[in-house]
Amino acid sequence: MRVKARLMDEAAMNRALMRISHEIVEKNKGAENLCLVGILRRGWPLAQKLQQNILAIESITVPCGSVDIRFYRDDLSHISESPTIQHSELPFDVNEKDIVLVDDVLYTGRTVRAAIEAVFRCGRPKSIQFAVLVDRGHRELPIRADYVGKNVPTSRTEMIEVRIPEYDDETAVYLVDLSE
Repeated sequence: MRVKARLMDEAAMNRALMRISHEIVEKNKGAENLCLVGILRRGWPLAQKLQQNILAIESITVPCGSVDIRFYRDDLSHISESPTIQHSELPFDVNEKDIVLVDDVLYTGRTVRAAIEAVFRCGRPKSIQFAVLVDRGHRELPIRADYVGKNVPTSRTEMIEVRIPEYDDETAVYLVDLSE
């Protein structure tokens, strides 16, 4: 693997997340009925950042939870012979709420499809929206993000690597070449 380019630094990521936060509030005419659901792993800290931003914008603390989607993946056997399932934590009732799923990268659409299924196992939301930091294309399912931080067309031999302090030594987004 070789890093081809740094696409976003910490300041650019923060700007993108603040813009997404404003778009979420605008589209939903406030934050009263919103709940944020981060897709584990990196979607969870991004959802928490959106929660902080919305608090600063609207003075409302939006409920925030997480889902582990690995059990719901349709390609589970390709991920691992015995995948480790983390606990989903939705400390709120999803019924009749406007749920915003949050993830770091949108690629084939299979992850967000699995996250939608995980949310529906908890109840029937009024709506489900999707916020993603980076959309890299190559969809295999008819899925699109409602809120996108950055669109980055990639080849199938490239990967988007989002680094955040909860798991990495920095805050940045990189384009990585997998063919080397």
